[in-house]
Amino acid sequence: MNHIVTPDICDAHPDVQILDPVFANFGGVEAFCGPVRTVKCFEDNSRVKEAVAEPGEGAVLVVDGGGSLRCALLGDMLAEKAADNGWAGVIVYGCVRDVDVLADTELGVQALGAHPRRSEKHGEGQRDITVTFAGVTLRPGQWLYADNNGILVAETRLTLDV
Repeated sequence: MNHIVTPDICDAHPDVQILDPVFANFGGVEAFCGPVRTVKCFEDNSRVKEAVAEPGEGAVLVVDGGGSLRCALLGDMLAEKAADNGWAGVIVYGCVRDVDVLADTELGVQALGAHPRRSEKHGEGQRDITVTFAGVTLRPGQWLYADNNGILVAETRLTLDV
């Protein structure tokens, strides 16, 4: 995979969608990309735990946590499981925790912020559905590109000859 530089991707592919700049980079991999897989949940990371336990095959898990800033939907154990299972990254429209460990984990992680409280686990949430947040609608199968400049979404995998 070529080096991901989202400004160059924007220049070469002006039709990409750009998520609102509300995310911070927490993972040990600062630039990552892959096909989108989704989880929609609110203050319950049961479906996130299920997803990262499965083979990621280079995909990016996009978690629509409703923008909640009251608990974390991803921490060190789930991030390590995601890395071990071949996920390229996790985008959380919500919070993460264990940020010092996340920074040393071979996984791209971007989220709204950090929160020390863990989420509930009641088996709530949905997987592999269309989600909308940060000004963009994301569907499973689209391609997501992320780095310290921002997060982009394209309908298909892009040729990165930039």
